[in-house]
Amino acid sequence: MSQPIPEASHDLRGEAFTGFRRDDGRVGVRNRILVAPSVICSHIVAERIADASEHAVCTPHDHGCAQIGADHDQTERTLLNLARNPNVAGTTVVGLGCEHLQSSPFADRIAADGVPVRETAIQDAGGTEACVEEGIAATADLTRTALSDERADATLADLTVGVVSSDLDRSTREVADPLVGETVDALLDAGARVVVAGTERLAPHPDAASARGATDAVADEIRAACERDGARPGSAQRITRCAADAEFGSVVGTWGTARVDEFVPYGDRVSIDEGLALIDSPSRFEEAATGLAAAGASVVVHVTADGIPTGHPVVPVLKVTADETTATALATDIDLDARAVGPDAVLDELLRVADGGRTATEEHGLTKFAINRVGPSL
Repeated sequence: MSQPIPEASHDLRGEAFTGFRRDDGRVGVRNRILVAPSVICSHIVAERIADASEHAVCTPHDHGCAQIGADHDQTERTLLNLARNPNVAGTTVVGLGCEHLQSSPFADRIAADGVPVRETAIQDAGGTEACVEEGIAATADLTRTALSDERADATLADLTVGVVSSDLDRSTREVADPLVGETVDALLDAGARVVVAGTERLAPHPDAASARGATDAVADEIRAACERDGARPGSAQRITRCAADAEFGSVVGTWGTARVDEFVPYGDRVSIDEGLALIDSPSRFEEAATGLAAAGASVVVHVTADGIPTGHPVVPVLKVTADETTATALATDIDLDARAVGPDAVLDELLRVADGGRTATEEHGLTKFAINRVGPSL
């Protein structure tokens, strides 16, 4: 049986932290320089560039070439919106020179959104080592500017919080997810934006899922995602099969009680000023975290019974578990044991992290990056 979760006990609208307020008003909780390879062929060079600066992070991936149609479009918009994440103070784009997703016009698109950007490409720079040197210099230039950024006062209403629950273990459904759901309700009451991931778990419950849409348009988008995911081959449906054996309420425990105000395609940004958004993303942590970061989340809460210890290069990740074995064996990799805390403790941790406090994955330097695919690459 699940244990009752105490409700958040205080008004959070006045709770403050200091973050990095961008020109468009968004608030980041980190001040990172993103080194973004535009293509798989340049990701090792990009990693070398990022490794030369303690303020830089890299997003190595196996995309950017041999993709067509919706897959190429999804990769490009995901990388573009990662560069627009409020935790990013500037971006160095690293290309090869002959790829589909060309680094120079891609950098121009980032600059058009007001993000400080530099660009280099292996073939244009004169080879690998020349590109590394050029990229290190460009990233150092962006870093000097970022280091002059001062932290500004902010409240929870300035945050966009991402949430993903990557399994449907009993401890997750009965303890951890409800705890996060209570936290989500408190965040929404404080005026924050919350983005949740994991649409494949909705497929067995299309009627209940679409009924959570705040508008007919959102309900229709949720139902369409249910129909699509329900038609996927069996090998892709582990979470879906587990969800079919559970009540709908326990499948979406992290959503809290709010209705969904916006349905966001993978790689797109959230447009609502406050409220609950659902991103069209699988529950797998790596892809979900990237989708949440692209949507604009500056911090992510990850519920895991398995104890997945990795974070994300762009956003700090707060790990929550209710599995006894995981909480004991991975005590230094888990931020919160859901069996022992209420939503106030989760909110306090969110505020601590937003104010610059490090998460377990940040302490260990563990990150993983992946972009979801629409279909197979050629």
